[in-house]
Amino acid sequence: MAKYEHLFSPVKIGSVEVPNRIALMPMGVFSPRLLNYRTCAYTRDGADYYIERARGGTGLIITGLNPIVPSIPFHININPEGYMREIKYLFDGVHEQGSKIFIQLTALTGRAGHGNEEHTPAPAEIQNVWDPTHKNRAITREEIQAYIQAFADGAYLVQQAGGDGVEIHAVHEGYLLDQFVIASMNGRTDEYGGSLENRMRFPVEIVQAIKAKCGPDFPVSLRYSVKSYIKAFNRGALPGEDFEEFGRDIDESLVIAQKFEQAGYDLLNCDNGSYDSWYWAHPPMYMPKACNLDDVARVKAVVKIPVVCAGRFDDPDLAESAIAAGRIDMMGMGRPLLADPYAPKKFQSGNLDDVRPCIGCHQGCLGRIFQGLDISCAVNPACGREKSYAIQPAEKQKKVLVVGGGLGGMEAARVCALRGHTVELFEKTGALGGVFVAAASPDFKDEDKKLLAWYKRQMEQLPITVKLNREATAETVKQGGYDEVFVATGARERRLDIPGFDSEHVTYALNTFLAGEVEGQDVIVVGGGLTGCEIAYMLARQGKKVTIVEMTETILNAFGLSAANYNMLMELLDYYHVDVIKNAVVESYADGKATVVETIKNYPNVANRARLMFAVGPAGLAEKHAIKADHIVVSVGYTSDTDLYTAISSDRVHLIGDAKAPTNVMNAIWSAYEVAMNV
Repeated sequence: MAKYEHLFSPVKIGSVEVPNRIALMPMGVFSPRLLNYRTCAYTRDGADYYIERARGGTGLIITGLNPIVPSIPFHININPEGYMREIKYLFDGVHEQGSKIFIQLTALTGRAGHGNEEHTPAPAEIQNVWDPTHKNRAITREEIQAYIQAFADGAYLVQQAGGDGVEIHAVHEGYLLDQFVIASMNGRTDEYGGSLENRMRFPVEIVQAIKAKCGPDFPVSLRYSVKSYIKAFNRGALPGEDFEEFGRDIDESLVIAQKFEQAGYDLLNCDNGSYDSWYWAHPPMYMPKACNLDDVARVKAVVKIPVVCAGRFDDPDLAESAIAAGRIDMMGMGRPLLADPYAPKKFQSGNLDDVRPCIGCHQGCLGRIFQGLDISCAVNPACGREKSYAIQPAEKQKKVLVVGGGLGGMEAARVCALRGHTVELFEKTGALGGVFVAAASPDFKDEDKKLLAWYKRQMEQLPITVKLNREATAETVKQGGYDEVFVATGARERRLDIPGFDSEHVTYALNTFLAGEVEGQDVIVVGGGLTGCEIAYMLARQGKKVTIVEMTETILNAFGLSAANYNMLMELLDYYHVDVIKNAVVESYADGKATVVETIKNYPNVANRARLMFAVGPAGLAEKHAIKADHIVVSVGYTSDTDLYTAISSDRVHLIGDAKAPTNVMNAIWSAYEVAMNV
């Protein structure tokens, strides 16, 4: 008997049989390189992204959103002949792997949208998510009818082109259709507002129109958020928090799910959340694993159609037990299949330790998507570039030295070894991992720990000679006769020369992470970047009274940080009562007190008028605070260690990772991969 007999058993969605219970969750694939705006069909590169996940064993591929909105420059009905011609490559490629594919069709964002408000109407005039001072306009009845027809036309086009079904996006995540169904967001007074039946009318008429045009046997899925988890506009609720639901609560949700089944939907693809609580729909590492399972299981208990559960769900043992117990029908995986498209086959073969984990950072996926870049993955640079970034055998085998055993160094060693080079890795300490060992140490960084274990396993399995407690010098590099040298010597923590900071009660970020705790109750964290805020969160959870002191005007100002991660961490800092003092520095530390100098600036008040009684100069006003501090943690960044690189620099010596630029995991891995794939 197979270990995961339920997970790898077929499931019927309407008339379509899917070979297993793993579904790729829709992730935005709409950059110009991956989606042809003239036809709304995926390019060869975009199609290869999906085909690779099918090749890796995913049973159901659900694509990212394809607009149906007639007024925007590209939508699925814009060029039917071109779409039919170009989408064939994707459909054939997925079907050749034995998988099925649904195309996701969207009415777009409503109040969650940026940009041209003509294309982002809401049910009624309502405040925008990103700029609450702005209100999105109300959609007209004529537009609603045009949208419904466009959904039906788009679904018919997918059917005629050979697709297996469509998914309607979305009564989910606070998008337009979700806003219609949520009472607090639907202020309409016509037949599309008011009662629950009226609020559901739009998505109900969509599925009815599709079934009328495509026939009853063509499967239609609905992306569905079971519970909104919002306290008010722009305020999400945290796991376990006691709050009054402002959006869709669980009792109403169960009724809605049954009505959608009755209307004709064949699958409910479920998670939780809204753009107001974005971290439920796109859970960062601070969220529990399989965070939506209990809520989704309640939906499954009241409907007969299949139900998918998504949301940090990458544990095949949990999926197997949940499916066997009838709590859900399918396991939804999004980012984990970006990190490792072959995870399903590795599940099935029992090679769980070989699965490269998603670390929940959102840097390569959401972060890039909303910068207008191609979707990819921080830990898998080939994601979205499956052919152009494929690891190829080297034309000439070389002797390669990698100096430094952090993530960047191990990635360089891994790629070089896979290409056939002879690889040696020198690490001056007694363990691999570099600063990532400390960064992965908090209890909310389990996936970081798994990534570190995965890299160590690669070093063991591949023909790489790892030499620990071995420091490379210019002389040892010269004597080694290496053809290529990767310098991955990492970075050093920046130190502060402040009176009193030589105290034993002052520690720096890495040692604080490794220790996991500090003595005393009152703690100041100097530095409000991502690391400093995570340290503050870690200590506040332990019951400490934490104050962040940040010298600039904002905290968490890390480039590429997704709003899902940002918003949740900000909510957590509020929840655990972490104080934040911005435009401030610590002047001195003595006798258990820190002298904090805060620059007061005359920012506008909420009415965009002066907050102070008088104007201030460029330096502002200085206000000193004496703050009790049993301990101070310093987290003010890193400086690259380039000593060895400077000593041996040449065109065959490559500076990578934090030694090149101390930023984040994605930079460390990508800089190594992109050089190693070409040496």
